[in-house]
Amino acid sequence: MKIRCSSLPKICTASKVKGALSETAKSYIKTIAKQDFYGYETELNNKYVKKGIECEGAAILLYNNVFFTTHEKNKERKSTEIITGECDIITPELIIDIKCSWSFETFPATSEEITLKDYEYQLRGYMYLYEVNSAELAYCMVDTPDHLIGYDNVQIHKTINAPIESLVTTLRIERDEKLEAEMIEKVHMAHEYYSEYINKINLKNK
Repeated sequence: MKIRCSSLPKICTASKVKGALSETAKSYIKTIAKQDFYGYETELNNKYVKKGIECEGAAILLYNNVFFTTHEKNKERKSTEIITGECDIITPELIIDIKCSWSFETFPATSEEITLKDYEYQLRGYMYLYEVNSAELAYCMVDTPDHLIGYDNVQIHKTINAPIESLVTTLRIERDEKLEAEMIEKVHMAHEYYSEYINKINLKNK
């Protein structure tokens, strides 16, 4: 099992017991272990995920237009024996993770509204894999495709009246050796817990 960077926020949630995995982490690992053991996949496929997938290119273009950059979608996945990840944008100095907000109601208009804990360890995983010292969350508000809006108020999904520079909100963090070491330790613990759980399934009827 290789932990995806997108899963690191679950693996690295704080535990009530020092030096142990949290209950959130254990529950997530059990879910992955069951999928692997029984050979099935659980696909997250809701309107929010669909917008993120369908509008990623538009979001990168918006970011480029706001910051006068020429970034392209990264297609290189990095892996170690325990962690794997594919960041959205990579430069020699910076990793950028693009987030497509569902609507203006969920879009963080200022950096103070960004909840870093939801994605911090995903970014730290990318910095570790790509050996880059800075990472940035970039929330982009682009028009929601009409077929996804449903019964929502259309106005909260269309950006025509908003200044373009107001449609991207960013928050940057720096690489931290101490936090990175703690993250890697949690990943090793997750692997051990995964193996123990698989063994319990194998042995239950023996």
